[in-house]
Amino acid sequence: MGHQPARPLVGIGLITAAVMLFAIGDVASKHLTMLYAVPLVMALRYAINLGLIVAVFGPRHGRAILRVNRPWLVGLRAASLTLGSLMMGLALRHMPVAETVAIIYLSPFLVMFAAVWLMGEAASPMGWMGAAVGFVGVLLIARPGSGLDFWGVIFSLINAVCAASYNLLSRELAKTETTPALMFHTAWVGLAAFCIMLAATGVGPLPQGIDWAFVALLGIIATAGHFLITAAYREADASLLAPVNYLHLFWAGLLGWLVFGHTPDAISLIGMAMIALAGAGVALHAHFMRRATAPVIPAPVE
Repeated sequence: MGHQPARPLVGIGLITAAVMLFAIGDVASKHLTMLYAVPLVMALRYAINLGLIVAVFGPRHGRAILRVNRPWLVGLRAASLTLGSLMMGLALRHMPVAETVAIIYLSPFLVMFAAVWLMGEAASPMGWMGAAVGFVGVLLIARPGSGLDFWGVIFSLINAVCAASYNLLSRELAKTETTPALMFHTAWVGLAAFCIMLAATGVGPLPQGIDWAFVALLGIIATAGHFLITAAYREADASLLAPVNYLHLFWAGLLGWLVFGHTPDAISLIGMAMIALAGAGVALHAHFMRRATAPVIPAPVE
C-alpha cells in the first residue's frame, strides 16, 4: 500500500496541530504524575485511547483494525511507545516541562545514526554537524549545577531512545499497515502493559474531582496527536515536516511557565535553541538538497 506524499501543506498543518496538542498533554501529564502513580495515569490514558479508537474506527473498518502484515514489528513499535510513555511520565514527575521536552528531541539525531548504521542510508556533513550541535545543547540543559533531577534526565534520555525506535518503525510500517490498525495495536499493548504494572505495584489513590477531566483530556490528546502524526507521514516528506516539530519546544516552554511558573535559566534556553536550530537546519538542508538522511518526524513518545 505504497503512498507518495502529495499534499505537503496538509502534512505541515497536521504536524503543527499535533505538537500543540502534545504540549498541552505534557502539562496535563505533569499535573497528574505529581499526584498519582505513573502506571495508573498511563493505564487510564491508554484505556481512553483504546476506547476512542474502537469507537471511531471500529464501525467503519471492522475487523480490519485487527489485521497487520508484520505483527512482530507492530508489537515492537507498540512496546517502544509504552516504555516511552512510562519514561515520559517519570521524567515529567521530576523535571520541568520545557527541559524534559527539549531532551527528548535528541531522538531525530538518534534516528539519523540508526538509519546510517543499520539501514545504510547516507548522512551529509551538515547532518553530522547538526547532531553534534544538538548533543551540546542537551549537555547545556542537563549540565551539573543546572538543578535538574538526575533521574529525571535519565528518564528523558531513555524516552529519546524509545522515540527513535518508534519513529523508525513508524516510517517502515507506514508502507504496509493502516493507520487505524497501528493505533489499535499500540493502544491495547500499552493498556495491557500498564495494567500488569499496576497488578504488581498497586493502584494507589485514584484521581479526584477535576483530575478526571485531565485524565480524559490526556487520553483524547494521545489519540488525536498520534493519529495526526501518523497521517502526516502520508502527506509530506519527513524532511519537510521535521522542522515544524520544534514548535513543540516553544509551546512546552510557554505552557510550563504559564501553568507551573517554570522558567529555564539562560544557559538552558541556549541549549534548547541549539537543539531546535540544529534539528530544523538539518531537516531543511536535507529537504532542499534531496540527498541526505533527515531526522524522521520526531513524534513525541508520551
